[in-house]
Amino acid sequence: MLDIHFIRENPEVVKKACKSKNMPADIDTLLRLDGEKREMLAQVEEKKHERNAASKRIGEMKRAGRDPGLLMDDMKKLSDEIKKADLSIAEKESVIQEILIGVPNIPHKSVPVGADASKNAFVHEWGEKKRFSFKPKVHDKLGEELDILDLKRAAKITGSGFVLFKGAGALLERALIDFMIDIHVQEHGFIEISPPFIVNRMSMFGTGQLPKLEEDMYDLEEAKYFLIPTAEVPVTNIFRDEILQEDDLPVRYVAYTPCFRKEAGSYGKDTTGMTRVHQFDKVELVKFVKPEESYQEHEDLLKCSEKILQKLDIPYRVLLLASGDMSFAAAKCYDIEAWSPGLGRYLEVSSCSNFEDFQARRMNIRFRRKKTGKNEFVHTLNSSGIALARTFIALIETYQNEDGSVTIPGALRPYMKGVEKITADK
Repeated sequence: MLDIHFIRENPEVVKKACKSKNMPADIDTLLRLDGEKREMLAQVEEKKHERNAASKRIGEMKRAGRDPGLLMDDMKKLSDEIKKADLSIAEKESVIQEILIGVPNIPHKSVPVGADASKNAFVHEWGEKKRFSFKPKVHDKLGEELDILDLKRAAKITGSGFVLFKGAGALLERALIDFMIDIHVQEHGFIEISPPFIVNRMSMFGTGQLPKLEEDMYDLEEAKYFLIPTAEVPVTNIFRDEILQEDDLPVRYVAYTPCFRKEAGSYGKDTTGMTRVHQFDKVELVKFVKPEESYQEHEDLLKCSEKILQKLDIPYRVLLLASGDMSFAAAKCYDIEAWSPGLGRYLEVSSCSNFEDFQARRMNIRFRRKKTGKNEFVHTLNSSGIALARTFIALIETYQNEDGSVTIPGALRPYMKGVEKITADK
């Protein structure tokens, strides 16, 4: 969340940010209540000072054998006024916090201002789209013919928007996960984490999923837990309410988890095959860094995610999201989109975000400066490194052959137990 001091000093900046993100917040009411609360706090402090002085005089009068009755009546009246004021302050603070947690992060100055994805900025592309001598099949048809995907039985087991991987398909999914984790650990220096897949409400609040995105989350109502929408949630919450040392930073974690999302707002959007599912696998990268290093770490993080697609030789492009297409908590975000030749379009496989200190304030994650001993909020970043099932889609559509088989890219073969090509009989 934003610092209330920042909002007081920069109200127009915050209002502009809310407008550019299409996330309205009543900043005028917030500031009015904040001003009233601070004024009341000052008045209460004066009354408490008076009460303390009166209490001291009452003690002196009793020791001197004098009757403090009138003064005690005045002190009781003062105490009642203080109690009433404290309740009023608490009520105002409750409303202030309710508004404050709904104020989105401020977009970085480099972020293009725009209402939606149409204003996203092209950054660069990588790779050459494969030219086929035949019409490439879409992944669901390809997967069904190879007997590596079964969407119909997945729908029978659970419902639409779920996937059943079979045989070489299940092996390929697992190979992709292992490959990604190995690259990020061995080549990029991340520490592997295996977190819980269920989190509490405070964890969801800390990373910004709650209350804004609650309708998209799978909540276990009786237990007051949530199935995670991304590993970002449990991994970023590792240091909640903790103070790190400056020498500890940066901290770089990588984690595989399944992810669960209702996609409540996706009605009418493309749901072809596996393009939009309610459960999918993802390898997530999370960083905790010093503020002055966060934007260089952000660029480095993007390169780590890109490296996966480069090693798989899957063409992709990178977009810088416009303000209106960014998440509630992000200050800057890149999307990586892999080319899907069967579908004939790009598919988002990674979002690479810098949250600055927005999440850290919600989670109270700080670090202590060596020189000053002062505690400051860390900056948090994350990126899909990368997400399935869309990477699975791009891979099998890119590496399909005219006979319906799928060749395994060289980088994955050490993880495929000798399988170099998926065929209908394998």
